Amino acid sequence: MNQINVGIIGCGSITKNRHAPEYQENPNVKEIVFYDRNPERAQALAETFNGRVAETIEDLLDDPSISAISDCSSNENHPINTTKALRKGKHVLCEKPLATSLEEAEKMVEIQHNSGKKLMVAHNQRFDAPHQKAKEIIHNEELGKVLTFKTSFGHKGPEHWGYNKTNSTWFFKKDRSVSGVVGDLGIHKIDLIHYLLDDEITDGHSFKGALDKVDENGEPIEVCDNLVCALKTKKGRIGTASFSWTYYGKQDNSTTIYCEKGIIKIYPEKDVPLAIETPDGEVQKPELPHHPNSGVIDSFVDSVIQDTEPFITGEDALASLKVVDMLLE
Repeated sequence: MNQINVGIIGCGSITKNRHAPEYQENPNVKEIVFYDRNPERAQALAETFNGRVAETIEDLLDDPSISAISDCSSNENHPINTTKALRKGKHVLCEKPLATSLEEAEKMVEIQHNSGKKLMVAHNQRFDAPHQKAKEIIHNEELGKVLTFKTSFGHKGPEHWGYNKTNSTWFFKKDRSVSGVVGDLGIHKIDLIHYLLDDEITDGHSFKGALDKVDENGEPIEVCDNLVCALKTKKGRIGTASFSWTYYGKQDNSTTIYCEKGIIKIYPEKDVPLAIETPDGEVQKPELPHHPNSGVIDSFVDSVIQDTEPFITGEDALASLKVVDMLLE
């Protein structure tokens, strides 16, 4: 069995809760090497996941034993770190959003092509079992053609789940987050709509604002904490979307697809991952496989070892980033 060593840049919550444990569980991964600007964070995760620490990012990227990199740094650093890794001959799994500007993202995709290495972006919602099943139903036109859609993603905010559980979180900083809740949560749903419908959002009109969140000094944050929008796709479907850091109750991760012969409801209720409603009122709740992890890491590792195209490419991420840019404009 082929095994690879992987490096991780950035040792925050997404590394601790997803990348590191899923790499550790993957039988094709031999060792994880951690780097963080805060050496204590890297050391803590190395001890937890039986890995080792690179003292500098150069040490990590110059290590010939490392085949692939997870870029789990903050948004503004993705173009720097991912580009460096590609140029050093590493395959890269980059957290979303790919970049904070279209110009940066386009350059990253160009560099990836020139490098001959793989670039995958962690739009993890594509791997979710209800989303996979919904795509199958839509692709097979079991309910006819898609007409309209609505989607929502919201929770209490990154200060409640990030590594630094305070209002000083980098997600609230304009120079680091740039796109606020849209780049954090909204881009997931934009990518999901592209994936489910095999289509692309080409037009959108939005309302946005910093409605409630404040920084560590009690001042309104510099990026939007809410955005709602109307969208239209290349194939003429229309829909609505809402993204929020101020859903001060349970998380909303729901999507509804309205078709000619029925409705697909994804996560309409906490204990109902998928429901199919027909015009006569019948409701079906398909049995879905249980996946113990996100699927992102396993897919990336398989792509590297099998030398296949990543499930979510740089071009896919670029298409979603174009919509984010449009909505923020």
